[in-house]
Amino acid sequence: MTQGQPGPEGKRIQKAIFDYGVTALLIAPACLLMAVIAVAIKIDSPGPVLFRQRRHGLNHAVFEVIKFRTMTVMEDACDSKHTDLDDSRVTRVGRFLRRTGLDELPQLINVLKGEMSLIGPRPHAIAHNHEFQTIINGYDDRHKVKPGISGWAQVNGCRGSADTLPKMTVRIEHDRYYIDHWSMTLDLKILIMTVILLLRSLVSVPNQ
Repeated sequence: MTQGQPGPEGKRIQKAIFDYGVTALLIAPACLLMAVIAVAIKIDSPGPVLFRQRRHGLNHAVFEVIKFRTMTVMEDACDSKHTDLDDSRVTRVGRFLRRTGLDELPQLINVLKGEMSLIGPRPHAIAHNHEFQTIINGYDDRHKVKPGISGWAQVNGCRGSADTLPKMTVRIEHDRYYIDHWSMTLDLKILIMTVILLLRSLVSVPNQ
């Protein structure tokens, strides 16, 4: 360990302070936005507003990630196929939520429960973990930290479906970079980049 740099326990404490501190600031406005989204989902299609998907978290512990429902079906994503915006199962509101990333907003609850971080490798479906962990070197390194609502891979363009080996390999390379170079400064940078990308997606017109 480099002199002056925190050890593993110090880094965990810093990470927890960042997660809970920023979430505490975000939770009130986020609840207002989530209420609006919930109404839009109920108006758009029948079914519940939220659904839960099993994911592997820190040290492969299984937890249920909370998302806004964006599809007409209620699959547990540990068994489902990759989904993109053109999937016929995606609702009209769901397309908007997926394009902007707002479908992940309820995961602030996962952060408060200690299951996720604000920033970290995105949790993949369990079936996808089983598919890629034996063919991508270092894939399991991403389970050495808590998964995140946003991550280094996502702000560098690795969003959406990772339905091919090359796509997933690039995503894992970004995840491993994040793990190897973690700092509170990097987390803050990714958080700011995430907000900027969100704002851009809100004003952009999707290709028809």
